[in-house]
Amino acid sequence: MAGKDFSIGYHASHEQFKPSHLIQLVQRAEAAGFGNVLSSDHFYPWSENQGESGYAWSWLGAAMQATNLPFGVVSAPGQRYHPAIVAQKVATLCELFPHRFFLAAGSGQFLNERITGQKWPNKQERNERLKLCIDIMRALWRGETVTHKGLVDVENAKLYTRPDYTPPVLGAAITPETAQWVGSWADGLITISQPLEKLQKMVEAFHKGGGAGKPMHLKVQLSYDTTLEKARQGAHEQWKNNVFPSALLSDIPTVQGFDAAGIMVQPQELEPHVRISDSAQQHVNWLAQDLELGFTHLHLHNVNLAQEQYINFFGENVLPQVKKLAATP
Repeated sequence: MAGKDFSIGYHASHEQFKPSHLIQLVQRAEAAGFGNVLSSDHFYPWSENQGESGYAWSWLGAAMQATNLPFGVVSAPGQRYHPAIVAQKVATLCELFPHRFFLAAGSGQFLNERITGQKWPNKQERNERLKLCIDIMRALWRGETVTHKGLVDVENAKLYTRPDYTPPVLGAAITPETAQWVGSWADGLITISQPLEKLQKMVEAFHKGGGAGKPMHLKVQLSYDTTLEKARQGAHEQWKNNVFPSALLSDIPTVQGFDAAGIMVQPQELEPHVRISDSAQQHVNWLAQDLELGFTHLHLHNVNLAQEQYINFFGENVLPQVKKLAATP
């Protein structure tokens, strides 16, 4: 289905675990057969209950040295991060670990980006700023000297340490409108798991915008535990604040605001935002549908805290079946 470039990997959630623990988890995931790591990159957690938020870029160098896996990070250049600095840190990781790193770029969330004290732009301006940042970073990776005045200011920037290739940049999208837009400029798509018919619209929009033939990554939000009730309860404790539309999630300013939004969410309302099951076959069936849609890289985020047992269980009972399906012509 997915071809030789397929990979199924582990999502490292900095909002839920200390960086030192995440190093151990990605090492365990590699040993269990996971084929990649996707890292979050927040300043704040999604809830007070999660209670962590390490700096992803410090952690990435350590984690990549501690494993042999390819890594990616979902990040938002333009406000919290200046694009020249993002270009420099991406270039450094790619020089250290050639062809093992990708950047997934999105327009950001008010929760994380507001710490700089700058005005939070509307969605259209955030998209314009994001595309400008990508253009600036690609120019710097080509060795150009960049000066620009506008939505982002750059003064006489040039990178002296660069990899011998241009780092890939995926476009992060949650709506078909954004997916179609990123199809025109990104090296691939990254989105999150949604009901099948909504994911189908995402894929169609990405292809319509120019993404046909480009890699498509899917961050799969799931909850596995030894019983269905444990899986549902663990997801509710950790992820109930994340079930709202992106237009709302992108503009909530504080962790307390996320907690206020999530307080009315009942455990049974988490599905289909999170794939909740204690059955290996059910998770395989869901992932098979993702393959049928054409996703080439799957990043599995078990949203509850029982990570070690999840890694072991999926390594034995889920990954082998999905890899076999992906290898089927």
